[in-house]
Amino acid sequence: MLLATLIHRANLPCPQVGPDQAAQLLEQHYGLTGTLQSLGSQQDLNYKVDSTRGRFVLKICRGDYAAIELQAQHAALDTLQAVRVPKVIKALGGEELLSVTVDGQPLHLRLLDYIDGQPLTHLPHLGRDVIAGFGDLCGRMSLALADFSHPGLDRTLQWDPRHARELITHLLATLENLPHRAALEQVAEQVEQRIRPLADRLPWQAVHMDITDDNVVWQRDAQRHWQLQGVIDFGDLVHTWRIADLSVTCAALLHHAEGDPFAILPAVRACHAVTPLQREELQALWPLIVARAAVLVLSSEQQQRLDPDNTYLLKNAEHEWEIFHVATSVPFELMEAAILGSVGETLSSIASQDFAPLLPGLVGREFALIDLGVLSPHFEAGNWELPGIDRQLLDQAAAVHGLAASRYGQYRLSRTCPDSATEPQTFPLHVELHLPHGTVLEAPFAGTLHQDADGLVSVQGVELSVRLWGVDTRLKHGSLLVEGQVLGEVHGPLTVQLCRADLEPPLFCTPSRALAWQALCPSPAALLGLACDAEPELDPHALLARRDASFARSQKHYYVDPPRIERGWRNHLIDMQGRSYLDMLNNVAVLGHGHPRMAAVAARQWSLLNTNSRFHYAAIAEFSERLLALAPAGMDRVFLVNSGTEANDLAIRLAWAYSGGRDMLSVLEAYHGWSVAADAVSTSIADNPQALSSRPEWVHPVTAPNTYRGEFRGRDSAPDYVRSVEHNLAKIVASKRQLAGFICEPVYGNAGGISLPPGYLQQVYGLVRAQGGVCIADEVQVGYGRMGHFFWGFEEQGVVPDIITMAKGMGNGQPLGAVITRREIAEALEAEGYFFSSSGGSPVSCRIGMAVLDVMEEEKLWENAQVVGGHFKARLEALIDRHPLVGAVHGSGFYLGLELVRDRQTLEPATEETTLLCDRLRELGIFMQPTGDYLNILKIKPPMVTSKRSVDFFVDMLSKVLDEQL
Repeated sequence: MLLATLIHRANLPCPQVGPDQAAQLLEQHYGLTGTLQSLGSQQDLNYKVDSTRGRFVLKICRGDYAAIELQAQHAALDTLQAVRVPKVIKALGGEELLSVTVDGQPLHLRLLDYIDGQPLTHLPHLGRDVIAGFGDLCGRMSLALADFSHPGLDRTLQWDPRHARELITHLLATLENLPHRAALEQVAEQVEQRIRPLADRLPWQAVHMDITDDNVVWQRDAQRHWQLQGVIDFGDLVHTWRIADLSVTCAALLHHAEGDPFAILPAVRACHAVTPLQREELQALWPLIVARAAVLVLSSEQQQRLDPDNTYLLKNAEHEWEIFHVATSVPFELMEAAILGSVGETLSSIASQDFAPLLPGLVGREFALIDLGVLSPHFEAGNWELPGIDRQLLDQAAAVHGLAASRYGQYRLSRTCPDSATEPQTFPLHVELHLPHGTVLEAPFAGTLHQDADGLVSVQGVELSVRLWGVDTRLKHGSLLVEGQVLGEVHGPLTVQLCRADLEPPLFCTPSRALAWQALCPSPAALLGLACDAEPELDPHALLARRDASFARSQKHYYVDPPRIERGWRNHLIDMQGRSYLDMLNNVAVLGHGHPRMAAVAARQWSLLNTNSRFHYAAIAEFSERLLALAPAGMDRVFLVNSGTEANDLAIRLAWAYSGGRDMLSVLEAYHGWSVAADAVSTSIADNPQALSSRPEWVHPVTAPNTYRGEFRGRDSAPDYVRSVEHNLAKIVASKRQLAGFICEPVYGNAGGISLPPGYLQQVYGLVRAQGGVCIADEVQVGYGRMGHFFWGFEEQGVVPDIITMAKGMGNGQPLGAVITRREIAEALEAEGYFFSSSGGSPVSCRIGMAVLDVMEEEKLWENAQVVGGHFKARLEALIDRHPLVGAVHGSGFYLGLELVRDRQTLEPATEETTLLCDRLRELGIFMQPTGDYLNILKIKPPMVTSKRSVDFFVDMLSKVLDEQL
């Protein structure tokens, strides 16, 4: 009877009721008229109704379903308080449920109110917060329905996982694709084996059974985060295992997982936090998810045969097969361990037993344990990218010490993957040993010998297997072994892996899967008699808490939950788990990170001398001459300091000393540093929310010449913006004060690299000089060749300033800044007293500064900024036609800005979207941060060694994320 009912219901097609017929039913029974839109369904028919009385959903299902089943759904809707659900609208006669016949089809008719929002089925990616939201909803729904009962819940439903095996067996017989049939048959058997011993211990209750991306609606809030609006369908309500609800939800989430089944874990944690799940439920969860995936694809195939014109079915079929492929891509044992571990359940150890020694002849011998981790001193100048470097280092150690071994669980730097959107497999689930040839191996426990064509020799015991590569054995495949029996001899590097019997684990796994795999593939240290486990890493959250407890919190860090970065190479930064992040915002490291020349020059000079500039040494003269050679003719004096703030502060002092005045013109929205003087001329509200209301009287901000979103637009807007300068100069003259100078970035850096309107600086510099002031070009961010076609930003405007300030890239991370000016300006400061910076212009800083210039020339980094930077901007500009959120691309070379707007006419800043985009890019392996007063501009200032490959990766990922935000 059960199977017959399942087969009958699985074979039911969707009711055949067209929009016109549905409209007649609506008017006849509910007195409503309006516009109808099909919402799609597998076996039911749902129409969205827009009428003058509001929005509703007309639900039509076949009369094969008993009325009491639908009445149970209505009763549940009336019961729920903690979750927003639709209300049942009564018909003209007062009925909540109508039975009608249309074209000979017995049907049930219902009307529910419509919950505004949208399902998230169309989104390829869901954030962890949304995934957790689904899990939280599952938990709340379980709590709300825990005491709900109704005779209509005792129904035979094809989606009830208790009947999955029977339904799969029946539907398989109709499946024509033989490979699919074989895969599904195997899955059904595996699920059955795992569920059978747990079934009697699983709690029962009323279960919604359809909390999925189709049936839950959401809306974005003001911060562009998705917020739950309600659950819109209760058609699968049934009395069954409580854990079935979460299994349905998690299965639906797999088509948003981008191939990673571990993506469901936030949902599991969130559900468990609301409704604590029994261990047996957690163990049953993944098999039920796999069963759900199998039922989905088989039911879809069946429905498509019954209803080939149903576009809803065709659209969902691809998602359902994706769910199945993701669900079957990993071992059941791995997902059980991951699920248990995600909620803090103890993972049973499989390595606690005693072993006979695998290498009895080496017991007590000392091994050289080689550090292959992220901070290993063996790795420098990118040599970890060389093929076979780990084995080479082990070989070298064995040649010196006789015995060498790697560490189990030490994240391998050599396996990092630059320009990759997914985390690399850096966690070793094995130990590699380099031993004398002929070293004898013995079975650590009784078992069966297995040999594979790839050189794998394994001993499979009752609970455990030891897997070995690099063993020469004379034993035959299938030989029965006793503990201590000779296996063979070492004939090369020996790889040892311990794991649960019948598993075929990888040699490496990703960091996110490490905890689960460790439960199944523990360290082989016990059978080796060797303390070869990796040293425990500092907990990153505890380390961040230590930072916050001791380091002033006004000194912010990137990201809420930042990765711990301890190494860099070229244009990538590497975390402690070996993941590489593309650095797209670090304009300090113009040569990239970890440059060997910088390390060598710094080490050499430190070994000789580092002192202050009052001593006589060659480096300070040589570096000053190099800087002057880069400056315009007539500039002949250099001051060396430690930062851009110091450089701008000193430039203001020079302006004061030379002009005899104190009043300064600065540009609104600009940032020049944190010292008293540099902060005074900074008006960026992103850096200082009180900037506009806290300027001293000697600072006169002029209108920002922003040609994209400023008061005046376009390249011919210079005269309009100059009027603001004229107005402020007139006020200074009227107050009988002396102008000291004008400070401005020649390219509008804080706004994302916007070029000033042509002619702007020529006119402003003329006005300022006519009033006895000096013109300061703040090149801290934009200068030093980053723009590609120009070494200095002011060259784009065709002007020569009186003072140039620079820093950031000058030292490639070494604190180094400079001010270049004319002799008479420099001497004006001397008349007021000496200038001295303890470490400004130190021998180490000067040598590093010269090395930066040398490398930039030798590696043709200015040319790279032109060529690759030009390609970069072209690719970014191509996004404008594809993504409405992209308003404009600013800048040139490797100083670019991508401005995001919600409306290209009003230029409403897409501030919240930009924040979400940067967070998502980090998940995809890219560091990016917003800039500008509205924080809606991507600040793109990568190291100047950035390659075309990295640029293409960045733009591809950026486009992907913009697609996801629709």
